[in-house]
Amino acid sequence: MIIPVRCFTCGKVIGQLYDEFNLRVQGGEDAKKVLDELGLERYCCRRMFLTHVDLIDQIMPYS
Repeated sequence: MIIPVRCFTCGKVIGQLYDEFNLRVQGGEDAKKVLDELGLERYCCRRMFLTHVDLIDQIMPYS
């Protein structure tokens, strides 16, 4: 739903990087290159970005 502020596994603060990641990937850049440039080296942090599904718009009508 909403990107977590911290990585679930290692606790690194990653929430502020998601908007830039999302804009750059939607702009056509390679996800691996963007993650490397943002400084996300651990696979647990990379997983948080690559597997995130934004469902907030679909859930809001029911709240």
